[in-house]
Amino acid sequence: MCGIIGCAGDDGDMVPTLLNGLAKLEYRGYDSTGLAVSGSDIRVVKREGDLDELVGTVDSEFDRGGAAGIGHTRWSTHGKPSDENAHPHTDCAGRVAVVHNGIIENYQLLRDELQSLGHEFESETDTEVVPHLIGHYLDTGLARKDAFRRAVEKLDGSYALAAIFDDHDEVMATKKDSSLVLGVGDGTYVASDVTALVGHTDTVVHLHDGEFAFLTEDGYTIVDESGTPQSKTGTEIEWDAESVTKGSHDHYMRKEIHEQSNALRECLRDRFSTGDSVSLDAIEDGYRPESVHLVACGTSYHAALYGAKLLRKRGLQAQAHLASEYALSPPPVRDGALVVGVTQSGETADTLSALRTATAEGARTLALTNVVDSTAARECDDALYIRSGPEISVAATKTFASQLVTLVLFALQSSGGSSDEAERLVSALTELPEHVQRLLETTAAPTTARRFADSSGYFFIGRGVQYPVALEGALKMKEITYEHAEGFAAGELKHGPLALVTEDTPVFVSVVGDDETARKTVANAKEVKARGAPLVAVTDGVSSIDRFADEVLTIPRTNRTLAPILVNVQYQLLAYHTADHLGRDIDKPRNLAKSVTVE
Repeated sequence: MCGIIGCAGDDGDMVPTLLNGLAKLEYRGYDSTGLAVSGSDIRVVKREGDLDELVGTVDSEFDRGGAAGIGHTRWSTHGKPSDENAHPHTDCAGRVAVVHNGIIENYQLLRDELQSLGHEFESETDTEVVPHLIGHYLDTGLARKDAFRRAVEKLDGSYALAAIFDDHDEVMATKKDSSLVLGVGDGTYVASDVTALVGHTDTVVHLHDGEFAFLTEDGYTIVDESGTPQSKTGTEIEWDAESVTKGSHDHYMRKEIHEQSNALRECLRDRFSTGDSVSLDAIEDGYRPESVHLVACGTSYHAALYGAKLLRKRGLQAQAHLASEYALSPPPVRDGALVVGVTQSGETADTLSALRTATAEGARTLALTNVVDSTAARECDDALYIRSGPEISVAATKTFASQLVTLVLFALQSSGGSSDEAERLVSALTELPEHVQRLLETTAAPTTARRFADSSGYFFIGRGVQYPVALEGALKMKEITYEHAEGFAAGELKHGPLALVTEDTPVFVSVVGDDETARKTVANAKEVKARGAPLVAVTDGVSSIDRFADEVLTIPRTNRTLAPILVNVQYQLLAYHTADHLGRDIDKPRNLAKSVTVE
């Protein structure tokens, strides 16, 4: 969950480079931040709170240069947010400083052993055992690289680690079950994510589990666990520096909501041949799995629910599973099964665990992800990219829309055959980016958000393919407003949740078209209205829902399979403007981080 960055070289601009990288990594955690720079000794500064707390201290205590440096932004696991628990951590003598993402599972045993040898600890973190271990091996006479590698051999758990040493111009790094990428520009860099390196390098190299990287101003070398040098091919970064800034927007979330039409155009680019024929590079023509398990967490799980409904509608056995539960209690994996990991980052720990479980059971696996050469993309048999570009805000917006569209494409290709319905769906897909843009230009969500901003709770209901979007709408509301919000299948309200509905709990209902599903949803909405709850309808105007709703948010008319994507844009805007009205920290909601790399 934490973000780390390291740099060797960079022409005397070490500190600004590290701070810039941390700013781009704050979505991975912002409980505390810190950095360390090596010269004749190691200078460390770290502070509880977000990056602004660190910047003021750095400006007064640090010069710009240094031979090598590391930085960290923290999402707390072991120990509360505090100056003492912030990274980097050092050994007793201040010879080595370390930053870490992950969890050291045997840290208590190691801590006890080190304390028995006279080591004194200053924090509650699992991470602090690492520099003390390195210091211990330095005391035995080992050289720096050997001490680093010996210390890592003692660790159980997950980790991405970067370390610097006093009077030394090298950054050392390694990983296990956490992402690390390397790049070369004006200096040599290592970071948790590609986003931190945008603007510094055009190409990155992904470090694999068990590999060690040694960075100097002239480049890097990589060796495996046995010390054998490794040759790697880099991956080109397709994102530009502007894509990881807020531009003219107040928040990344608002910017990313407004980027959705372009993100969908990129998602659809070059993925059609003729008529209703879809061509996805990751899926060979004619491939039809016997069954599909979609595994995911959070927002991606809501996308998986939507994808499973589409696949079943097109005749495939499909089921969405919470990845954290799938890994612990997987369903039977039969011959011909495909397990799809839906993960924006490609680094979600629970999803990776579920995919590894599926692989061990003999299933074919597919990563549906945004990040090229991510762990999921490398470990799965195939990778299908959603092409959203970088998403910085913790609350997912454009990546969710692109996941839904990619799952539509996947369902069309995997189910095979031609039909009038498929051709109409493809035609509607090509129009979808323009529909999103029109909605963004005409939405009444800011007014609706202000009207209901002081409500005691929020409920979202929908049926069929609208149900996953009801769950997602509620998740966005609770993520960034900190207010109580729940999503339900519309027909389930009267089986218990209706007891929670009051005059102070607005209910948001999505109704598209005027078929049986729409009419049943309208009936559920009337049940809510009869109990005195304010009713907000998100609709294309075909049904009768707008006649008795207190507020109406409209969407352009489109294929009903795609309508949830437009409904969701209204829900995103509603959550955003409610949070803005309440003065919340929208891009950095409390207790959350974007890339969940621990189970």
